[in-house]
Amino acid sequence: MMRKKSVSASKASLVLFLCQMISALEVPLDSKLLEELSQPPTITQQSPKDYIVDPRENIVIQCEAKGKPPPSFSWTRNGTHFDIDKDAQVTMKPNSGTLVINIMNGGKAEAYEGVYQCTARNERGAAISNNIVIRPSRSPLWTKEKLEPNQVREGDSLVLHCRPPVGLPPPIIFWMDNAFQRLPQSERVSQGLNGDLYFSNVQPEDTREDYICYARFNHTQTIQQKQPISVKVFSMDSLNDTIAANLSDTDIYGAKPVTERQPVLLTPTGSTSTKVELRGNVLLLECIAAGLPTPVIRWIKEGGELPANRTFFENFKKTLKIIDVSEADSGNYKCIARNILGSAHHVISVTVKAAPYWITAPRNLVLSPGEDGTLICRANGNPKPNISWLANGVPIAIAPEDPSRKVDGDTIIFSHVQERSSAVYQCNASNEYGYLLANAFVNVLAEPPRILTSANKLYQVISDSPALLDCAYFGSPKPEIEWFKGVKGSILRGNEYIFHDNGTLEIPVAQKDSTGTYTCVARNELGKIQNEVQLEVKDPTMIIKQPEYKVVQRYGHVSFECIIKHDSTLLPTVIWLKDNDELPDDERFLVGKDNLTIMNVTDRDDGTYTCIVNTTLDSVSASAVLTVVARPNPPFDLELTGQLERSVELSWIPGDENNSPITNFVIEYEDGLHEPGVWHYQTEVPGTQTTVQLKLSPYVNYSFRVIAVNEIGRSQPSEPSEQYLTKSANPDENPSNVQGIGSEPDNLVITWESLKGFQSNGPGLQYKVSWRQKDVDDEWTSVIVANVSKYIVSGTPTFVPYEIKVQALNDLGYAPEPSEVIGHSGEDLPMVAPGNVQVHVVNSTLAKVHWDPVPLKTVRGHLQGYKVYYWKVQSLSRRSRRHVEKKILTFRGNKTFGMLPGLEPYSSYKLNVRVVNGKGEGPASPDKVFKTPEGVPSSPSFLKITNPTLDSLTLEWGSPTHPNGVLTSYILKFQPINNTHELGPLVEIRIPANESSLILKNLNYSTRYKFYFNAQTSVGSGSQITEEAVTIMDEAMASRQVDIATQGWFIGLMCAVALLILILLIVCFIRRNKGGKYPVKEKEDAHADPEIQPMKEDDGTFGEYSDAEDHKPLKKGSRTPSDRTVKKEDSDDSLVDYGEGVNGQFNEDGSFIGQYSGKKEKEPAEGNESSEAPSPVNAMNSFV
Repeated sequence: MMRKKSVSASKASLVLFLCQMISALEVPLDSKLLEELSQPPTITQQSPKDYIVDPRENIVIQCEAKGKPPPSFSWTRNGTHFDIDKDAQVTMKPNSGTLVINIMNGGKAEAYEGVYQCTARNERGAAISNNIVIRPSRSPLWTKEKLEPNQVREGDSLVLHCRPPVGLPPPIIFWMDNAFQRLPQSERVSQGLNGDLYFSNVQPEDTREDYICYARFNHTQTIQQKQPISVKVFSMDSLNDTIAANLSDTDIYGAKPVTERQPVLLTPTGSTSTKVELRGNVLLLECIAAGLPTPVIRWIKEGGELPANRTFFENFKKTLKIIDVSEADSGNYKCIARNILGSAHHVISVTVKAAPYWITAPRNLVLSPGEDGTLICRANGNPKPNISWLANGVPIAIAPEDPSRKVDGDTIIFSHVQERSSAVYQCNASNEYGYLLANAFVNVLAEPPRILTSANKLYQVISDSPALLDCAYFGSPKPEIEWFKGVKGSILRGNEYIFHDNGTLEIPVAQKDSTGTYTCVARNELGKIQNEVQLEVKDPTMIIKQPEYKVVQRYGHVSFECIIKHDSTLLPTVIWLKDNDELPDDERFLVGKDNLTIMNVTDRDDGTYTCIVNTTLDSVSASAVLTVVARPNPPFDLELTGQLERSVELSWIPGDENNSPITNFVIEYEDGLHEPGVWHYQTEVPGTQTTVQLKLSPYVNYSFRVIAVNEIGRSQPSEPSEQYLTKSANPDENPSNVQGIGSEPDNLVITWESLKGFQSNGPGLQYKVSWRQKDVDDEWTSVIVANVSKYIVSGTPTFVPYEIKVQALNDLGYAPEPSEVIGHSGEDLPMVAPGNVQVHVVNSTLAKVHWDPVPLKTVRGHLQGYKVYYWKVQSLSRRSRRHVEKKILTFRGNKTFGMLPGLEPYSSYKLNVRVVNGKGEGPASPDKVFKTPEGVPSSPSFLKITNPTLDSLTLEWGSPTHPNGVLTSYILKFQPINNTHELGPLVEIRIPANESSLILKNLNYSTRYKFYFNAQTSVGSGSQITEEAVTIMDEAMASRQVDIATQGWFIGLMCAVALLILILLIVCFIRRNKGGKYPVKEKEDAHADPEIQPMKEDDGTFGEYSDAEDHKPLKKGSRTPSDRTVKKEDSDDSLVDYGEGVNGQFNEDGSFIGQYSGKKEKEPAEGNESSEAPSPVNAMNSFV
């Protein structure tokens, strides 16, 4: 019961101390601090445990250690003190424990074989090295032996033994001949792990006398050679010849031929064997078999799989190699040798043992006086290692007692340590396969706080990133750390700060207001110290305009932008990379301040371009991909397969699409027989297709080529395919567009479109032309003509229908029966004129004509229509004749009426009608006379205003150029316009038709008037003409003005006024050039004549136009502008009733749309409203 309690208490205390150990002191790796602190020795370098040395060179046994104060060194040899001072050949390096044994000056390495151990000691403890076993290397010679020649029968197995001398370390074995050439090895002949050379079966070519085994001793760089071994192989044929020569003819003799044998294992022998290997080593298992044919080796692991990634096969699978073996690799491994006659196998039982290896190696422990701690030493192995402790190199059981120390198996527990508790402890873990030795010191220190971070150290960080302010410290006991901001700031606390165990203050998200001075304070019971550091928070570097994805055509240029924003106190550097590497050293790459430009882009420029902006505090980057596109490369490797008479399969390999997917392939062909050098379109297929079945025509020597197409364009054509000549055949088709049209009244011209060369389907292309009169019981008349496109049949009746057909034929036969077409023999001029021509006058400008159709038999051709010739004989108002100008209107088809537009009013006309066919016009009908009624007249030819006085103006005018009837009177309208452009009352006067002038009296002086003047017939008023004029000033005022004009002041005033007027005139002139109007003109435009004569609805005219601007009387207050719109009178007649002009054309459906209009008389331009030139007096009046 007491024992259980003791165990429980021990476990509880162990857990407690393990937890306390976590808080043990960590000594910072600060060189200045380490120089000042006392520290027990630590072994830093030592020679390997098994140290094989070259007997020809000095032996150097390393032992280096550190500590404070510096340690002293001593050695043991074979467990006893090694006094180096007594051996002149042995020296120790200064400030080191390394031994140098002088062999090159007479010493012998064999004399210094043994087990060495180094001890490093100072006032705080002693550390020891591993046991270092010193052995000189050995490379002995082969023992002399007499080697008998090996005589072997062909097919038998053979083993050539090497048996190299035992060396240290073991030698490397290989076989060569006298010429120092390695002997070839194979599945049949190979070298075993023991160095022997194995022949599964010998062959005659194995006969030779220089099989030599070599042993290379790497440590001494020497090679030893065995005596050559001779091998002679007897073949069955030579053996039979030898026997036959030694026996008589009567003897029965014969040798067995080479017999095949099933596998037999040469090594290892027996059916089972064992193998022990250590954990972490390489496991090598070997099986070599004899047999004929040569056996093949296979490996398996019974009850499991061979370990993946660690299993390898060597020496033609005769050796199984497993690296880094572990206990899990233990088990039975079976090798199986097999040939066609059978198999043999061997099972190797593998056991994996383990030398000790660390689970937890003891670690140095730094404690403060009164603290607790533990050293833990845990190791594993197979078998499980024994753990033993030493203190300062002495077994702990006999070491000086320490009340603060307690050993509990693989753990030493320390409680309430004092400075005298400092020591170096060794943990030794050992089993039968080796040992591990580890030093770990316990260093008890009492030190006041020290801050290792430099004073006033400046930290710079980027805004919104963490700021880490160091306060590296040391003290024993471990100091407490506090942080303050500012000179008189309070202690920092809260979630916005993170306080690390190593003293570092972390501000997870530093802001601009985090800038300032921070103070770190470290204190323990032995003292207090503080340190200040500075923090500056900078604005982050940003790429505000990143490079963007670009697609550019080959040989173009492209630019990537990289515009940055950064803190003004930081100096950024911009680096461009291509595919995470430096830009090519090429002058085409132009790096600007904010961009990268690539000129003359090529395919190799394709890739990812990265803009990297670096400052001392941060780095940002942005990338963009450049895709270089181009027309695709041409396809290649064109191949024709599956050749048939009418089809072939074409395949190809696409060229590089140059980053733009191929959308389709265009296939073209060349006919080398009929059109060499000319390529024709055959077909096209989608870009995903690389084969196509092509339809072929007979008698064509085909070559094909393929063109790739993408969005950029078409590739160059591929190289032509091989040629393929198709067989001849009858024509598949007949000529197209067969027509029969006579060129003369007594012939029939038959034409067609000839077949193209490849359509002939064979040599000797001809045409069979056949014809017969339609609706007459006649036989076909045929003729065979050469490869032409026309045949003329003579002696035919005039314009009769014929049935026609044209059939192709070649040397192999006829094409299919052709279809028939209808043609006509030649036309002749029509024989008769249309009769019963009647004219109905619609209005003064339009008439309708009727006629009777002619009999179709008299047309003697294709009826195309009728032509109406009409002309003006005279004007009824002038009774004078003029030059006759005939006009022609054509009416298509079998039409019997039409409209005659554009006639002049009050005139006498004549017309006749003729029928038209393809040959021409027939005779004219008798002339028909008709007259047009009166219409409205044109405007008077002129209007002049002369002789202005104070109250009168004289008007003169000319009669209308086109009276269009008998004039009945003239209408004069006028109204005043004052200086503010207001309109006065409108006055109208009717004037007899025979008058040509008029004096207007009782007018206001110095007043501008606008006049509207037009003529009338019984039908109505014609177009008007306008003018403006001004009456002069009062004579008395003019007289006073003359008197004033003699005064000097008035002369100066007038000069100033004149200058002002000149400036205003220039301004007005500029405005008119820009489309503006002077004020009076704007008033005139703004007042349209309310009484302008509209086009009468009953006159039926189609061409009467009137100018609505400047010809209308202005009414007071009116502001309606003229729209200069031309109105046309509606007509009940359809447009199809109007014929074509001289150059009129027929529509395909037989309809015709005529164009007609009345002639518009020329009217006064708007710039001639007034015939009176401006004067200074008038100009002045305009300002009164």
